[in-house]
Amino acid sequence: MQNILDDLVERLKQAYGADLLSVILYGSAAVGDAHAGFSDVNVLCVVRDVTPKELAASEPIFRWWRDKGNPAPLLMKQDEVARSTDCFPIEFHDMLQSRRVLHGADVVAGLQIDDRYYRAYVEQELRAKLFRLRQKAGGVLNDNELLLRLMAGSLSTFCVLARHALRLGGHAQTMSKRDTVAGIREHLGVAGRAFDTLLDLREGRVKSKTVQPRVLFADYLKEIEALVSSVDNIPG
Repeated sequence: MQNILDDLVERLKQAYGADLLSVILYGSAAVGDAHAGFSDVNVLCVVRDVTPKELAASEPIFRWWRDKGNPAPLLMKQDEVARSTDCFPIEFHDMLQSRRVLHGADVVAGLQIDDRYYRAYVEQELRAKLFRLRQKAGGVLNDNELLLRLMAGSLSTFCVLARHALRLGGHAQTMSKRDTVAGIREHLGVAGRAFDTLLDLREGRVKSKTVQPRVLFADYLKEIEALVSSVDNIPG
C-alpha cells in the first residue's frame, strides 16, 4: 500500500509541480482498516487551480488509480476546501477524524465543518445507496456468487454511513468497521448480524459455501432499512 501511495504522490508531483499543495489520505485506509479488493483508498488532492490544463495532466494518473480499484482523487482548489464542508460533511468529518498527509500542507487541520445539512446528507446517501443496491440485486439475485460479491462490495460504504449515523446520534465511533457494527447494534437498534457475516466473509473467517446468499441479502436489506429509519428519526 505504501509503495502505491508513494507512486501516486510522485505522479502527482510530476504532473503539477509547485502547484501541488497537498495530498491527504483519509478514511479507513488511513488507519489500516481497508480490505484489499473491497475498500476504497480515498485521497484528497489540493492544487493551486483546476482548469482543463490541470485536468488533462490528471487524466493518465486518475485512470491508473481507478484501474487499481480506487475512486479518482478528490481534486480541489485551496479556497474550495473550507467552502465545501456544508456540501461534503461526511468526507470532511472523515478527514478530520482520520488522515495521513502524504505531501505538502495539512489543509484539513483546524477546519470548521458546517453541519447544517449533515443529517439530511447522511440520510440521502443511505437512501440512494439502498435504492442502488436493490437495483443491482435485481439483476443477480439468482447468481449466488455475484450476489455475495455485490453485498461484500457495498459493505464499506454502508459502514461509513453507519458510522456517521452514530455521530449524528451523539454516540462514540471509530474508523473500525467492527466497532461501527457493534455501535449500531447497541445504540441504533440495528441487529447487525448480516453486517458481521459479510465482514467475516471478506476477512476469510467463514466460507461462502456456509451461507445462504438470498437469506443473507434479505437480512442485509432489513438492517440497512433500519439504519435509514434511525437517521430519519434524528431531529434536525
